[in-house]
Amino acid sequence: MFQRAIEAPMTTHVEFWLNDRRVITDVPDGMLVLDYLRKDRLLTGTKEGCKEGDCGACSILIGEVVEGVMRYQPVTSCLTPVGEMHGKHVVSIEGLNLPGKLNPVQQAMVDRVGSQCGFCTPGFIVSMCWYMMAARETPTLEGFQRAFSGNLCRCTGYAAINRASLDLVENFGPGGQWASIWEADDRLSALMEAGLLPGYFAEMPKRLEAIGEMEEVPRDDADVIDFFVAGGTDLYVQKGELLPRAQVKILNRHPEMKGIRRQGDTLHIGALTTFEEFGASDEVVAFIPQIQDYLHLIASLPLRNRATIAGNIINASPIGDMTAIMLALDTTLVFARGETTREVELKRFYKGYKTFDKHPSEVMTELRLQIPAAGTGVYFEKVSKRRCLDIATVNSAARLRLSDDGVVEEASLTLGGVAATPLWLEKTGAFLTGEVLTDALWREALRIAHTEIAPISDVRGSADYKRLLATQLLTAHVVKAAPERVSLDAMLAI
Repeated sequence: MFQRAIEAPMTTHVEFWLNDRRVITDVPDGMLVLDYLRKDRLLTGTKEGCKEGDCGACSILIGEVVEGVMRYQPVTSCLTPVGEMHGKHVVSIEGLNLPGKLNPVQQAMVDRVGSQCGFCTPGFIVSMCWYMMAARETPTLEGFQRAFSGNLCRCTGYAAINRASLDLVENFGPGGQWASIWEADDRLSALMEAGLLPGYFAEMPKRLEAIGEMEEVPRDDADVIDFFVAGGTDLYVQKGELLPRAQVKILNRHPEMKGIRRQGDTLHIGALTTFEEFGASDEVVAFIPQIQDYLHLIASLPLRNRATIAGNIINASPIGDMTAIMLALDTTLVFARGETTREVELKRFYKGYKTFDKHPSEVMTELRLQIPAAGTGVYFEKVSKRRCLDIATVNSAARLRLSDDGVVEEASLTLGGVAATPLWLEKTGAFLTGEVLTDALWREALRIAHTEIAPISDVRGSADYKRLLATQLLTAHVVKAAPERVSLDAMLAI
C-alpha cells in the first residue's frame, strides 16, 4: 500500500502567515513545520534537537483568530504538520525579533547569562514570550516555569533562566515599568507598545480573516489514506520519516471534531480536543477541580497543546495517562465510517496489546461521559523515572463516591502499566460497591485487584515493583477520598 504513497504524497495549497510574510505552499501535507522552516525557508533559529517533542528547542507559536481575538499557543514544530497551518499565524524565533534591538525577554536572558551553548535558547525565548502574551494575571516565576516546562537546558541548570524570569516579573509585575499592560483590554497591543512584540502582530487578525477556507480534494475511498494525523505527538515519533511521503488526512482541519459541550448530564468531548483544552474546560474543572495538578504530571505544555484525547486512546499504550482518566469516567467512544456511526464503551474497547475494536478506516469523532454525581471524587496518580515529562511506570485513576456513613456508592478504578492494555478493575470496583469502607475491606479489595493485574518486568521496573506501585497508587485514591476511614497502613499487609 505504501509504495503508492511514496509516488504521490498528498498535498494541498496551504496559505498562512509565517512571521510577517504571507506564505502559499503546496509542500506535502505531512511535512513537519520544523523541516519547512529550516530547509525551505532557511529560518534556522528554530533548532532540531530530539525531534520527539521532549526538548523544546524547536518551539514555535501558532496563532489563530478565536471569536475575533488572536490566540497563540506554544507547540513543538517537530510534531506539527504544515498541512494543518492553513489560516494560521506561525511565529518562529525570528518573528519575535525587534528592529535593531533585543526585546525585553531576550535582553533579560542576556543580562542574566541565561544562554551558554545557545542551542535551547530560541525555544526558551518563544515560551517565555508566549507566557507574557497569555498570562491571565501579572507574571510570576512559577508562571514562567510552567511556560518553559517543555524546554530543556543542559548547560545552565536553569538558575540563570529563573533569574531572567524574575527580572521580567519585576519589570512587568506590580510596581514595574510595564505593570499597566495587565489592565489593558488588548494585551497584544500593550505588549507591542512595551517593545516585547514587533508591530506587525497588530495586523494579524485582519490578515488571517482574509484567508479563505481550505478546499480539500474529496476522496470517496477512505482506504487510500495511509495515516490519519491528529496531534501527531506519537505518530511523528514512530513514523516521522514516512509521513511527508504518505497519503495523510489532517484531522485538525475538521473543527467540528473539537470542543466540549454539556447536554443535560452528558459531557460531549470532541475527539480532537487536546489535553490542555480538556483541563481548561469549566465543565471539566467543575467535577475534577485538581485537573491542572494532574496535567502537570502528563507530558509538557507544548505537547499537551497538541496531544488529543482520542489519540491517546487510539495509541493503545498500556500506560496512556489520559486513557486512565477516561476509563475511570466510564467513557463511551463514537466512531464514524462514511455515513455509519457506532458506539463502543472504552472499558470494552481494548482486545489485547495494541489491538482494539476499530476498523482501520473508522475515525473516532466524539467521546461521551456522564457527569459524575455530586460528591464524587476523580483522582489520578502516576509514578515515573522523572516527575514530569516522562512515560509512566504505573499510573492509576479512580472515580469514587461515598455516602455520609461510609458506604461506597460508586467505585471505578483503573491501572496502567500492569497489563497488556489499560486496565479497568471491574472485580475490585464491584466488590467495593455497596460496602462500608474500612481498612479491612480495603485490604481485601487490594487482594482482588492483584488478581486482575499481570505486570511484567521491563526497563521501567520489575513486575514486583509494579505490583507495589499498584497497591500504593490505588490506596492513595482511597485515602484522599476518605482519610478518616482508610489509613496508609491498610496496604502494609498486602
